[in-house]
Amino acid sequence: MTATPGPVAGATRGRRSSGAGDFVRRFSRRREGMVGLAILTFFAILAAIPEVLVGPLQTAVTSIGPRLSPPIDGFPLGTDELGRDIVNLTVHGARISMTIGLLATVVTVAIGVLVGIVSGFVGGRIDAVLMRITDFFLVIPTFVLALILTPIIRDVVGSATTEVFGIRMTLIVIVVVIGITSWSSTARIIRSQTLSIKERAFVDRARVVGAGPGYIMRVHILPNVINLIVANAVLVFAGAVLTETTLSFVGLGDPFQPSWGQLLEAARSVGAPGLGAWWYFVPPGLGIILVVFAFTLFGSALDDLLNPRRGGRR
Repeated sequence: MTATPGPVAGATRGRRSSGAGDFVRRFSRRREGMVGLAILTFFAILAAIPEVLVGPLQTAVTSIGPRLSPPIDGFPLGTDELGRDIVNLTVHGARISMTIGLLATVVTVAIGVLVGIVSGFVGGRIDAVLMRITDFFLVIPTFVLALILTPIIRDVVGSATTEVFGIRMTLIVIVVVIGITSWSSTARIIRSQTLSIKERAFVDRARVVGAGPGYIMRVHILPNVINLIVANAVLVFAGAVLTETTLSFVGLGDPFQPSWGQLLEAARSVGAPGLGAWWYFVPPGLGIILVVFAFTLFGSALDDLLNPRRGGRR
C-alpha cells in the first residue's frame, strides 16, 4: 500500500513553492539584478562551450592569421603577435577566468563560513583566537599577501605541468591563494549572524534535548545563514576574478591556459598599448569590467532580498 503525503507535508511543500515563486517575482522587479543576471548568463555560455563557439584554443602552431593585425575579414577583433585570433583567445579566456573565480569562491566561502560559525557559536578563547587571525587577514592587503604566497605555494605543490582534473597546477595555486587570502570578510559576516542565531529559542531547545555543538552548528546554525552565504558568495566571485586578473597580469598566470588577465599581460609585454593595438587589450579588459560589474549588480540585488536588515533600510 502506497503512503500518501499528509496535509502537513503538502502544506510545507506549498509554502516552499510559494516562497520560491515570491522570491523570483521580487527579484524580477529589481532592474539592476536582471541586468547583472543577463550579463552573467552571456559570459557563462561563453565559458561553458568555447569550442562550440570559436573552435579549439589557438596556439602558435595552429594560428593562421597575420601577426598583430587590426580587425580584418575573418578576424573581427584582430590578432596577437603570434597570429592568433583575439576572439578565440578572449572566449577561451572567459572559461579560465570564470573557472578560477568559481573555484576560488568555493574555497573562500568554505573557510569563511567554517571560521565564522565556529567562532560565533563556541565563543571564549576559540572566538578570540579565530578573530585575531581574521583581523590579520583583514588588514593585510589581499593582493600583496597573494603575491607573496603564490610562488611559495607553487614550489610546494609541484611543477606547472602537473594537472588536477585537467586543470594545470599553476591555476590550482592561484585558486588556493585567492581562497586563503580572501575569507576574512565572509568570516566576520557569518560570525555576526551566528551570534544572533545562537541566542534563539530553537537553539536552546536543541541544547536541552542533548544536541552537541557540531550537530547544532550543522543543523540549526548553517541553514539559517545560507541567505548571507549566497549573497556574499556572489560578491566574493567578483573579487576573485579581479585578484586572478591582477596575479596573471604580473606574470603569475599560466600562458598555456590563458585567462583574461594573462591576455592583458601578454598585450603589455609586446607593447600593444604603445603600438596602438587596442584590439589586443580592449576585449579581455572589457570582459573583466562587465563580469565584475554584473556580479556587483546581481550580488547587491540578492543581498537586498535575502538580508532582511538591509532590505529594511531601503
